[in-house]
Amino acid sequence: MSVVYKNQMLDGEVIDFTHEGHGVVKIDAYPIFIPQTLIGEQIQYKVIKVKKNFAIGKLIEIQKESADRELPPCVYYEKCGGCQLQHLSYEAQLEMKRNQVMNLFHRKGKMSHVPVHPTVGMVQPWFYRNKSQIPVGGKRGAIEMGYYRQRSHAIINMDKCMIQYQAQNDIMTTIRDLLNQYDIPPYHELKHTGLVRHVVIRKGYYSDEIMIIFVLNGDTLPYQEEISHALTGAFPQIKSIKINSNKEKSNVIMGERSQTIFGEATIEDTLGDLKFKINDKSFYQINVLQTQKLYDIAVKYAGLTGQETVIDAYCGIGTIALSMANKARHVYGVEVVPEAIQDAKRNAELNEFHNTTFVSGPAETVILDWQKQGIRPDVVTVDPPRKGCDVTFIETLNQLEPEKIVYISCNPSTQLRDIQLLLDKYDLKEVTPVDMFPHTTHVETVALMTRKKH
Repeated sequence: MSVVYKNQMLDGEVIDFTHEGHGVVKIDAYPIFIPQTLIGEQIQYKVIKVKKNFAIGKLIEIQKESADRELPPCVYYEKCGGCQLQHLSYEAQLEMKRNQVMNLFHRKGKMSHVPVHPTVGMVQPWFYRNKSQIPVGGKRGAIEMGYYRQRSHAIINMDKCMIQYQAQNDIMTTIRDLLNQYDIPPYHELKHTGLVRHVVIRKGYYSDEIMIIFVLNGDTLPYQEEISHALTGAFPQIKSIKINSNKEKSNVIMGERSQTIFGEATIEDTLGDLKFKINDKSFYQINVLQTQKLYDIAVKYAGLTGQETVIDAYCGIGTIALSMANKARHVYGVEVVPEAIQDAKRNAELNEFHNTTFVSGPAETVILDWQKQGIRPDVVTVDPPRKGCDVTFIETLNQLEPEKIVYISCNPSTQLRDIQLLLDKYDLKEVTPVDMFPHTTHVETVALMTRKKH
């Protein structure tokens, strides 16, 4: 039985963080998770939900404030689910993320000898997102655009988000005005009625080129010529406007089919010295400045001399593979999404690389085919989705026995799980956290593994 009950008012000291960034208070070892509280704070809180193993509390009053507390600059912060840590100083955010990674690898993974370096942060950790996926809704006959409230799909009608580029904020409010002007119905999630589901905005950090995608519960956007003309007149950096059809009853944002109604099919951006063409579905890291730091660490860990064969698994549009290509003998990229492989090939041509090969298919299958052709990698780079690597791919890695594995992850928990499956043949040498998403609880990590000498 729990030691607290719903609606109980209590005082306590915050002693830890959850992985979601909530403060933790304990009563007789029973944890209560309280959002927007910080370690060391004395607080009064109200119990709002009671479970067998934990409870959720609501902050009522801060009786003793942490020195790391800051006033969030965003007026929507207390309601919006997009950010979780604006009330924590940025230096403390970086330390919190490092501690999360250390807790995973040192305590849970029992690898306390492995260095976890300080989190690589930003100089200016605001207005960094180059991709916005903005839900569209309606209330009392007016269009609403913004982000969801915490733990809900209720839209906060907002004019500005502090972590997306200012151009995206300006375009968001302009599109809302245009949808209202032309009386275009928003999508209703429960009824599966209406038309405009999301507006996706992509922006090149260095190129300043912008792509807008209207995600529709249909195939055509009324007044699309008038809307395109108004947008491109106000924002000449818009190079592409698309319609994406998604008629499914689903939380998946984008559907399978897209059509270009203005300009080019892609926009362009640069990472370091490399150019990349980006389409509406390309996986391209949302924080370009931090991505450059992330890839610099990965290249350093790979230790390339120009003689190595590199395999980049889960290669996407080829960003990591091409970052390695001018320092390796040959780079092979594999990705299960055929469109991404086409993008990777185009990006290799765009950057005039002739020492790359990109193939579509499951990584474990394609890599074994390469092995039969006599291709043996010296280095394998891995950057899987949040769920981590397929277990058969891990088995393939153990069979291939490359000298080094450079594992990039957006989910350190699944990264640890995968690394533990490799420890019979590999040593984990070091881990570096990179803050790709300031003011949120997410952290990216780069890990270096080297093959054991027998």
